[in-house]
Amino acid sequence: MKNVAVIFAGGSGKRMNTVSRPKQFLELNGKPVIIYTLELFDNHPEIDAICVSCIESWIPFLEKMLRKFEINKVVEIVPGGESGQDSIYNGLCAAERWAQKNGSPEETAVLIHDGVRPLITEQTITDNINMVRERGNCITCVPATETFVVTKSDGGMEIPERANSLVARAPQSFMLADILAAHREAIKEQKHDYIDSCTLMSHAGYKMNTIIGPMENIKITTPTDFFIFRAMVQVHENQQIFGF
Repeated sequence: MKNVAVIFAGGSGKRMNTVSRPKQFLELNGKPVIIYTLELFDNHPEIDAICVSCIESWIPFLEKMLRKFEINKVVEIVPGGESGQDSIYNGLCAAERWAQKNGSPEETAVLIHDGVRPLITEQTITDNINMVRERGNCITCVPATETFVVTKSDGGMEIPERANSLVARAPQSFMLADILAAHREAIKEQKHDYIDSCTLMSHAGYKMNTIIGPMENIKITTPTDFFIFRAMVQVHENQQIFGF
């Protein structure tokens, strides 16, 4: 089985309130956030290729950063779409082109990940690959630390037990042929607003499998998230230098 990562970085980052650049290109220690993310997949021994879905006007900058930071597994960069779902689909189509030349979509696993989630681990990637190999898909989750209130269309509400609740994060991983089929069915239905891949796949009738990932696997969406990311990078640097 081949393993390809699809990294989507098509968002403009409006909640970050940045003027000069989108959130995925904000720099920490001279390195853009998306490069921190790409390095995790580029360095993983079981990842064979990476496809990136990116804001079209930023593709030349990303290509320059790939050369600067020696990211070697990116095989194609494609423009993002009108929605997050469309951006992912564009990336999946690039993964399909790669798979057709290097095996087949039916024998390829795809790990779909946000360009602004740079705090996953090598083990999380490995766990995703193993779960897809064993059961066909994998959603990276963390345990819920607060209580969810689910509102219903009739005005009522439901409060699930926190002990039984998980928060879906990323990577969200599938057999490439399965997720492409689900996307193409959604396109036929003219639905382009699925919030993430596991929601789309669940709607298509697939039973989702989960693993527990690291709590620090946050999505950098607001200035507060960026400050947390900066602190975590400093912790990792201190561990390398001082051993704690």
